[in-house]
Amino acid sequence: MPELPEVETAVRALRPPLAERTILSAHFPKPPRRMINLEAEAFAARIANQTIHSVARRAKYLLFQLSADMLIIHLKMTGHLYVLPAAQENPMDRWLRVRFPLDNGTELRFSDARRFGRVLLAAQPADVLPPLGPEPLEESFTLAAFKERLKGRSGVLKSLLLDQAFIAGVGNIYADEALHIARLHPLRRADSLSAAECERLYHAVRQALNDGLAHMGASIGWYRQPDGKRGEAQNHLRAYRGRGDARPCPVCGTPISTIRVGQRGTHFCPTCQTP
Repeated sequence: MPELPEVETAVRALRPPLAERTILSAHFPKPPRRMINLEAEAFAARIANQTIHSVARRAKYLLFQLSADMLIIHLKMTGHLYVLPAAQENPMDRWLRVRFPLDNGTELRFSDARRFGRVLLAAQPADVLPPLGPEPLEESFTLAAFKERLKGRSGVLKSLLLDQAFIAGVGNIYADEALHIARLHPLRRADSLSAAECERLYHAVRQALNDGLAHMGASIGWYRQPDGKRGEAQNHLRAYRGRGDARPCPVCGTPISTIRVGQRGTHFCPTCQTP
């Protein structure tokens, strides 16, 4: 599913067209079921006439600060957000789940083919979000803070990086990328790292995420930017491989190996990332 770079790319693209726009209502083409946290009529009535004051991100969630509430959207595997004139059709409308008419004649739309996404309305994010770790690209996330969070941890590195309560926003793609940059095997245990390896991993996590953000995210699977364009990060990945991608390790030329860690496909170079 979209990770920090993809969600942050969407946030930055949505800010200009949504700044200080007022949401008139919420329309659901089909029953929303578990996609929302309120009954559909109550959701639409509560969000009506609230103004969008800011668009931000927390972990993999998009946060829309409204006049009285927070609109929180999780894209999951196939979610897509876009803004269009109300009369304009889009190919993604085939899977349209909710549309928010705005006061200037445009609409914020949420399309989701597999219906795993969530659209939540709450007074505070903490009312509906699970416990989340620190944001890895914030200045407050220092090397000392990272080392402190590693204390007492003994799990394997790949699973630890995927734990949103440990670090927010890292998923399968960028966990593999960070471990390749740091030259660490995904099955290494956290309590086996030397001080130098801890520092390598800290910088590698930030580098992997910043690289993904610089290339507008990875369009592997369904992810697209709000304007429909593909991200370019998939063309620059070091270790993670999508289906049919047989590129070798860009450092040493060894074929990339694939294993499963915690039921997640995991990609690494057996030469650069020795056990």
